[in-house]
Amino acid sequence: MSEQFAAVEIIAAKRDRNELTDPQIDWVIDAYTRGAVADEQMSALLMAILLNGMNMREISRWTDAMIKSGQRMDWSMLSRPTVDKHSTGGVGDKITLPLAPLVAACGGAVPQLSGRGLGHTGGTLDKLESIPGWRASLSNAEMLDVIEKCGAVICAAGPGLAPADKKLYALRDVTSTVEAIPLIASSIMSKKIAEGTSALVLDVKTGNGAFMSDPAKARELAQVMVELGVRAGVTTRALVTAMDVPLGLTAGNALEVRESVEVLAGGGPADVVELTILLAREMLDAAKINPLHDPADALKNGAAMDSWRQMISAQGGNPEAPLPVAKHQHQITATESGEIVEMNALAVGVSAWRLGAGRERLGEPVQAGAGIEIHAKPGEKITAGQPLFTLHTDEPIRFDRAIEALNDCVRISSTGEQVARLPLVLEKITG
Repeated sequence: MSEQFAAVEIIAAKRDRNELTDPQIDWVIDAYTRGAVADEQMSALLMAILLNGMNMREISRWTDAMIKSGQRMDWSMLSRPTVDKHSTGGVGDKITLPLAPLVAACGGAVPQLSGRGLGHTGGTLDKLESIPGWRASLSNAEMLDVIEKCGAVICAAGPGLAPADKKLYALRDVTSTVEAIPLIASSIMSKKIAEGTSALVLDVKTGNGAFMSDPAKARELAQVMVELGVRAGVTTRALVTAMDVPLGLTAGNALEVRESVEVLAGGGPADVVELTILLAREMLDAAKINPLHDPADALKNGAAMDSWRQMISAQGGNPEAPLPVAKHQHQITATESGEIVEMNALAVGVSAWRLGAGRERLGEPVQAGAGIEIHAKPGEKITAGQPLFTLHTDEPIRFDRAIEALNDCVRISSTGEQVARLPLVLEKITG
């Protein structure tokens, strides 16, 4: 077939800092998805976008073209309003696990289509797959069935959802164009809008362990994504939250599931509990749900735990089964006494990844039991010889490089120095 445009002209337009027209954007996304635009041509266009940016109209149209490359989910037959949450990811960010059943227990329907981890940030599906029997891949009919019965489903997005994004995501990864805000925002929001939820809360992480380490850039990304959601008719709001230290006391798949279950049982680390409750309240408010319980009460009275067990069982998992434990452990202790004033989240994430909790390339297996337990965090006093971290892996050969990643990760002071930490929530952005 003869093509409406030439890819080289569109590349040149963006190279020369011109705006792309709506028809140009529609064509280039469609043509790339069906193979009429080559990878090297799209690579050049992505680099031009990274260097020269896009305005809001261009980003919105680019997002819409990616949504139109596939199917849209429809939840209109459900008996409760739908609301979802997306996190840009970080170290120890297991919030989706307790949050989805918590919001379900309060009266929402949560269609959480999640992904796998790459690099130092863990993937929700990898975590849940450490539960014996649990299945990530469900048909659309199975998804509907689970969400109607349980109020929440956490599963893999099908191949029909924004297929253009799948191709572009892989290309951005190998062409050093991941960081472009128009491309990040359109990638996340094309999938979330195609997912068909009526309301969406975004958790945009910032700090050294986050994808967007600079708070100003995180704010910009949050604002662009909220605007994209609103333009698409989805009630969207965003919280910019801290990822300068790991979230909770674990990083690694089964370790994070265990911690999530502690939160659902009414315990767990204070920062995980606080953020889970905060996001649950935002989700219920965004979807205009009159809650059956306040989220804090639903964690205490067992309602959220009941939803979790139902949801895990409905996807073939055994919520009572013991979680996998790594074959080998190694403890790192404090070399001096004082107060912990700094802990580098990125270093903890890289160490957990080197232990086998994460993957270097898409499709690689991960170890269910690998990861790190954190015994003390910034603001806490510690004595020389006390445990700081316990490292877990099935392959002891991995310990050396994991320990190396933690060199200078923690700073201990005995001079009364102030702990430098970001507040848990830096900003809230509403559409």
